[in-house]
Amino acid sequence: MPNEELLTVLEHIEREKGIDKEFLFKAIESALTSAAKKIVGNKEADVVATIDRSTGSIKILSEGKEVNSDEFGRIAAQTAKQVIIQKIREAERDIVFDDYQKRLGTITSGSVHRFEKGDIIIDLGKTEGILPKSQQCPKDRYKQGDRVRVLIQEVTRTSHGPQIILSRADPMFVKKLFEIEVPEITESIVEVRAISREPGERTKIAVWSKDEKVDAVGACVGMRGSRVKDIVRELQGERVDIVRWSDDLREYVKAALSPTEISEIKIDKTTKKIEVVVPDDQLSIGIGKHGQNIRLASRLIGWEMDIRGKDEKKKEAEAALSKAGEEEVKAEAAEPQEEAKAAEDAGSGASITDLDGVGPKVAKALTAAGYDTVDRIKTLAAEDLMKIEGIGAKTAEKILNSAKKA
Repeated sequence: MPNEELLTVLEHIEREKGIDKEFLFKAIESALTSAAKKIVGNKEADVVATIDRSTGSIKILSEGKEVNSDEFGRIAAQTAKQVIIQKIREAERDIVFDDYQKRLGTITSGSVHRFEKGDIIIDLGKTEGILPKSQQCPKDRYKQGDRVRVLIQEVTRTSHGPQIILSRADPMFVKKLFEIEVPEITESIVEVRAISREPGERTKIAVWSKDEKVDAVGACVGMRGSRVKDIVRELQGERVDIVRWSDDLREYVKAALSPTEISEIKIDKTTKKIEVVVPDDQLSIGIGKHGQNIRLASRLIGWEMDIRGKDEKKKEAEAALSKAGEEEVKAEAAEPQEEAKAAEDAGSGASITDLDGVGPKVAKALTAAGYDTVDRIKTLAAEDLMKIEGIGAKTAEKILNSAKKA
């Protein structure tokens, strides 16, 4: 490659690809140095290749002396070409990575390029992104060439270039759609405080306005629902509930479960649990399809929530009172039995050493024979006691009479 052509090519690459010319000069010099060592025939030789930045002329020095070789011109041209191609690819990958890394968490659009085992490959222009099956909405249906809006969820480097993971199921996708449709959010007048979502089915989004004159819910709904309608259309008909956020937990719960009418709210701050009581005809509305409404409201608030109907709550209270009454009756009935048992235990609790005729040695012998209580001794005959060493007829009679009195 002629020297002037090399300069022209590098300037063109810098201008068109945004790759620094000095970066390419150094890369080519490094590659030429390696190539020159092969020509010299000594990999350990002190060889340095330099390119004049103004003329593009190449100079090779080996051990401080300039190397001239007819073969070197051809190798230099090949090497420069290979390095330029390689560095262009690497730089383009880096540019794409940096670009999408900066756009992480934002919405972009592309066209459906192909399908791979349930995943959809989206053509984003400069590169491709993956919309995994797990990040697709159940209602989404696409064919090749369709335009699609997606959230840039994750960007990672791989040996084949940047890998861009896209999503339409992430709750952040809905939040970003609101930011696009509602100027008050972009201007930081209205804030999205929380969001919970079951993709393709329903989303609850809590909004708050720092300006008392601006209605946060109204701003998100738009004139005649125009703003939220556009979002619902993008979500293929997914239901979107816009909730007014409040630092008053009771008010926030009411808003999160709206339009359900609430009779009573019990809050346990220690366990972060909330019990909601509603009229029985409102229970199905509060719970929602397959428990969806109460589940999303619970996630939105960040507390565990339980919802009950008035009749159910009343029956529980009556059952609790009835059970308490039964326990009380049982306790009263058990008292005489416990007293009798206590008296019996008190009688049978006398020690054998308290009996007439039982000293330490006799007590030890009785215990060894298994007669370690007064009750057991009472059931014996005099002959049984006389079998024990140290107990005669008179002692046996004395022990039995004493045991019966005890």
